[in-house]
Order: sequence, then structure tokens, then C-alpha cells
Amino acid sequence: MTLEQRTVAFLGLGGMGRPMASRILDAGHTLSVWNRSPDAARPFAGRGARVAADPADAVRSAEIVITMVTDAEAVLSIADHQGMLAAMAPGATWAQMSTIGISGIERVAALVADRRSDVTLLDAPVAGSRGPAERGQLTVFAAGPDQVAPRVSPVFDALGHRTVWVGPVGAGSRVKLVNNTFLAFVAEGIAESIGLGRSIGLDLETMLAAMDGSPLVSTWAAAKLRRIGADDYSPEYPLALAVKDVNLALETVDVDRFAPANGLAAEWQRAMGQGLGGEDVTVLARALQR
Repeated sequence: MTLEQRTVAFLGLGGMGRPMASRILDAGHTLSVWNRSPDAARPFAGRGARVAADPADAVRSAEIVITMVTDAEAVLSIADHQGMLAAMAPGATWAQMSTIGISGIERVAALVADRRSDVTLLDAPVAGSRGPAERGQLTVFAAGPDQVAPRVSPVFDALGHRTVWVGPVGAGSRVKLVNNTFLAFVAEGIAESIGLGRSIGLDLETMLAAMDGSPLVSTWAAAKLRRIGADDYSPEYPLALAVKDVNLALETVDVDRFAPANGLAAEWQRAMGQGLGGEDVTVLARALQR
């Protein structure tokens, strides 16, 4: 499939940003990249991307700017204190794809309205972890003006198998909170079920064989179960980020109404205290066996 080429700046080359930027480059778009740690950006120079010295340098000639960093504070630091927003070309589009919650996207929208009303902001977080990002199988929850869709579609198509337009800016971050809460309970369900089985005398191989092919087990859950069976907890979706995302959801609601989610967050925080934050969220299954 031939895509219309765009000039893109990608800021943030961490666990998700690196494969996403690679997909954009492989699709033939003109790409400039920046990362806080230059080591992550250097391999892109050998593949035809321009490695920028700072965020402002990265975005000056870009039609579309993508931020994919850890949290709202990092987004706002790049946009404001490090000069990204001021340096963006007139009429450019900023696709904010980090998971930063409702208050985070509201702060970003206020900054754009105050400083650069000519820039179009999209609230476009993604569903999927590192593996789907490498394969271009993410889902983009895009929120913003309808008229910008044709401009960003060639780039979003390089990143994911599906883009869902969900409403005005802010709706994307809201849908992402719902998605991540669902994912959190699936991950917790896997860990609790495996832990229960071990507690009543079942071995892991028996449990995995019994669940293989079950209609209750989604593709995502099946992949996680295989990783547990292989004792592989290398981070696709690190526990530290999973805890952050659950807390972003809880900060928007009355936690007394969502006691199971609050209890889940507390349990995961305890696992973080055991030094497991850098492992994949599936490490909860191992933590419950201790």
C-alpha cells in the first residue's frame, strides 16, 4: 500500500516510542527524532532519519509532531520549557500520544490555546504494548477536529491496524483510561488465577494446558500466559507504567466507588516495593507465589 508521505517529528524513543518511530520511517515518511538520552536516537541516523539536538530543532519543519514520553510533566517540559511548541511550524499538527490522563491532556490543551492557537492538537494515545508497536498493530484512540484526519491518517496507518476517532480533545485520554483499566483487571485475573492454582496444588503446566484455547482467554491474555510459562518477565508493559496508568484512572473518580481498582493499585504498589517495577506486568503472577 502506498501512503502519502508526511514530514514527521517524533519525540520520545523509549520502549514504545522507538518501534513507533521505526514504523513511521519504514513507511517512507520524512522523520526527525529526539530523545532525552541521545543513545536511543543515534541508530535512526543510519536509517535516514535526522537526529535533532533538542525538541525545538526536531519540530521546525514538521507537518506532524508526535510526543511519546512517560507522563504529563515530561510532555509539558518538552513543549514549554524546551521550546517545542514555540518552534512548531505555523499550522502544524501535534499528536500527543503519551498516556497522561484527563488532567494532563487538559493542561496540554490549555497551553496550546494560550501559546499557539494556530497549532492543531490531537489527543491520540494508543492501545498495545511493545510487540504490537513493532508489528504496526496498535490501536489509536484519536480525538480532535475531524478535518485533520486525512492529514494524520498516513502516519497513524503506519503505527496501527486501527484508528478509532472518539470525539473532541480529551476523549482519547478518557478512552485510554477505560482501556487500561480493563487491561489491568485482565492482568490481575491472570495473576490471581495462577496464584490460586499454585495454592491448591496445581502445577503451572497443567493450568496453562487447561486454559489453552479457552474462549475466556483473549489473544493478549494467551500471549501473557505463554510468557509466564516461559518464566519471561522482560518488559513489554512494565509494571511501573501499569501502576501509573491505574492511578491516572483512579485520580478522576471517587475511589470508594471503585474499591476493586483501588485494591488492585495497592497490591501492585506493594509489588513495586519488591523491586519488580521494571518487569512486565505479568510478573504479578510470580509475586503472588512468594
